[in-house]
Amino acid sequence: MTGIELSTAGVGRSIGGTVRRLFGRRVALVDRFAFGTVALLLLLAAVGPFVTPFSPYEVDPAQALMSPGAGHLLGTDDAGRDVFSRILAGAGTTLLAAVGIVVLSMITGVLVASVAALLPRWADEAVMRVCDICMSIPSLVLALGLAAAIGPSLPSIIIAMVAASWPGTARLVRGILRETMCGSYVEAAQVLGVSRLRLMLRHVLPNSMDAVYVQASMEISGTIVMMSGLAFLGVGAPPPSPDWGSLVAQGQQFITSAWWVALFPGIAITISAIAFGLVGDAVRGFVDPASRSTR
Repeated sequence: MTGIELSTAGVGRSIGGTVRRLFGRRVALVDRFAFGTVALLLLLAAVGPFVTPFSPYEVDPAQALMSPGAGHLLGTDDAGRDVFSRILAGAGTTLLAAVGIVVLSMITGVLVASVAALLPRWADEAVMRVCDICMSIPSLVLALGLAAAIGPSLPSIIIAMVAASWPGTARLVRGILRETMCGSYVEAAQVLGVSRLRLMLRHVLPNSMDAVYVQASMEISGTIVMMSGLAFLGVGAPPPSPDWGSLVAQGQQFITSAWWVALFPGIAITISAIAFGLVGDAVRGFVDPASRSTR
């Protein structure tokens, strides 16, 4: 087998083990509710843009700022667009982009940490110092600066947030890899003449992935909030994009006269952040039973 196949097989077994631990036991009611809510949110993100009762982009000034009612469940915005339809259309942009950001940052962090672990000691330390420098800058400030420099768009937010997030993952994974490489089975494999690359792909990395899964599940909640915050500050996708942060920003000027324009997208952000946060906490409890005592 090639190194890539070995890595895929090892990590695949690690993912499978985590999934079996996750669903092979009794789940608390609040955790079931959180998983169900997240599943519903992801379903809406996937099919929402195709089931909107009204066009989320079509302007109708005659119906501007209509209050919630039978015709428009959550009212309309200042351009006469149905708020409920825009929230549904924005679910994919916000939630799927947040998941994608976390996945990309985790992949980047794991790759950097793995390569650093294979480099000479001085190079490993240099890479970790770069991560420390990046982590010393608040993530929101770094992401805001990068997104503003690239230009307002959804891809700019994704690039900026991945660039701001991967150093933390790399630092975490590198510390775990260092501990794992001190294990007796690793030392035994080295005595048998197993190469460092094969050792990393076949043994060390697959046995260090649980913490990555936990961090990824817990990062999605904060990513949704940060992504919405960046869009609110004006560095997200420009109008008429229906991502939730932009919807809140567009409705803030009507908060006293047409409160529904900003309130309902804000509620969607809050529910999503809480649900993904609870799922992350549940995953941490399943992967690390010792952490349950603090829940």
